[in-house]
Amino acid sequence: MTVTLRVGATATAGGLVLRPWLPDDADAVIEAYSDPDIARWTTSPMKTSEDALRWLERQWEGGETGRQFSFAVCEAQPDGGYGKLLCDISLRWNDDGREIGEVGYWTLAQARGKGVAPRALEALSTWAFDAFAGDGLRRLQLIHQIDNLASCRVAEKTGYRLDRILPAYPPYPRDGHVHVRDAG
Repeated sequence: MTVTLRVGATATAGGLVLRPWLPDDADAVIEAYSDPDIARWTTSPMKTSEDALRWLERQWEGGETGRQFSFAVCEAQPDGGYGKLLCDISLRWNDDGREIGEVGYWTLAQARGKGVAPRALEALSTWAFDAFAGDGLRRLQLIHQIDNLASCRVAEKTGYRLDRILPAYPPYPRDGHVHVRDAG
């Protein structure tokens, strides 16, 4: 399933396009993962074009199998196209069914603090609950390490309530927060 989502402009921010990842995005992925604030929260280093292409292939494979939907979040352009990459956001399934999905994201430095992640997460969440209601989707969860305060703020802004503390488990060295948002 190939999906593109659009988020309208607000009084203070331009529109967004959530589109499938493209082969031309490899350099932007390397740039993102070289940011210490992104690398700190990830478990896979991304240093070469081969690393980035493997990462992109996993995103495409997830979409082909229906196990994960990953989007490059870009600036919307007036002509309906898209501009530079701002964020990554994804939905994946953690169990054999589709009752509970997990969302995740990272945001490039130039887009932080501008409402990009909350707006993209709201669009993804709304789409997921609509697109997968027939499959029984009843809950989305967002998991982050306990000291990732920015992710905590994004979760709260988009209606994901803190559900529980998740004990540290390799490869994650710190406890985590599990935020949830229920359908309806």
